[in-house]
Amino acid sequence: MVATLRVVLDQLVAPTEPELAEASRELARALVIAAPSGCEVEAIAPAGGADDALAAVPGLAGVRRTALQRRELSAALQLGVGTGIGGGMIHSPSLFAPLVRHDRLHDNDQTVVTVWDLRPWESPAELPRAVVAWHKAMLKRAVKHADAVVVPTHSLAARLLEIAPLGDRLRVIAGASPSGFSVPVDEVGRRRELGLPEGFVLLAGGPLASEGLDAGLAAVAASRVDLPVVVIDVEEGHEPAVVELASAAGLPERRMHVRGVLSAEDRAAVFGAAVALVAPSRRGAFPWRVVDALTLGVPVIAASSAVHAEVVVEGGVLITGSDASSVVDGLGAALAASLGSTAAAERLGVLAGDRGRAFSWREAADKVWMLHAEL
Repeated sequence: MVATLRVVLDQLVAPTEPELAEASRELARALVIAAPSGCEVEAIAPAGGADDALAAVPGLAGVRRTALQRRELSAALQLGVGTGIGGGMIHSPSLFAPLVRHDRLHDNDQTVVTVWDLRPWESPAELPRAVVAWHKAMLKRAVKHADAVVVPTHSLAARLLEIAPLGDRLRVIAGASPSGFSVPVDEVGRRRELGLPEGFVLLAGGPLASEGLDAGLAAVAASRVDLPVVVIDVEEGHEPAVVELASAAGLPERRMHVRGVLSAEDRAAVFGAAVALVAPSRRGAFPWRVVDALTLGVPVIAASSAVHAEVVVEGGVLITGSDASSVVDGLGAALAASLGSTAAAERLGVLAGDRGRAFSWREAADKVWMLHAEL
């Protein structure tokens, strides 16, 4: 008898968050590769979307499409009404899942969901009210009906327990950079197409307060490192606000290069020319770009937080401070020191690369299979 793990891949058919779409694709690919003997992986996806969207995950045993498109399906899941996708072993890389009453003991039905980011609870004003309401409603449904909830770090698990009474159902399974993530051979050409210089300080995120970009840019200015500054993952339309933050921090517009969400290949090419990644955000979320930097051996200068401490460990420099000003000064001083000599930069790069090997989608997939076997 074949055991089928059904993975919710709504983000491949109708992506709403680039990081979540990438994580969904990479986890699904790894689950197919890591499938134990006698097991297979099937996709659950909403109606609509590109016909070839799920071709990004080769080896799927099948695809079960819902009658509803993603928007309507999202509303149905929030209300807990029938969607026709319940039953069996279901794993969702997000909260997007049929969280309804089921019988794990007699029918072997089980539902596992994932929480990567606590922004809907910690910084709700930064999101549309409907998005916040959906996440809060789905977490309440998870408390009632999920057999397990996956989070990427122990610190996020501890914080989530303060928000929702999930007891011993929390499991920690970290994310990773895309499988095979490396600087491409055509990196120079890719950066040229993106209009980027060679050798720069890299940051990621937008102008929202929880991103801490204002502190990161102020730290670069305070470091007196005379290099271009590149900011990626900026939401379309937010570019002027980022430039304004840079100007307020004392960085002239001529030094700024602001780009949006990039493909994995272009992103790796950008990291290939970065002398350091400055990570100022301290919000409760998995730091995808920090993991990218570690994976590629790029020096990491990060504001200390529970998440950064757990992810970076000794793979970078963590800056603590009693207030925002001291954190900015600390980040700036650390950046200047890390680039003060070739030896210092190389040392941080080696530490980053060593730590980066701890993150693997194959390892994550093995843990997901083990989790469902335990359930």
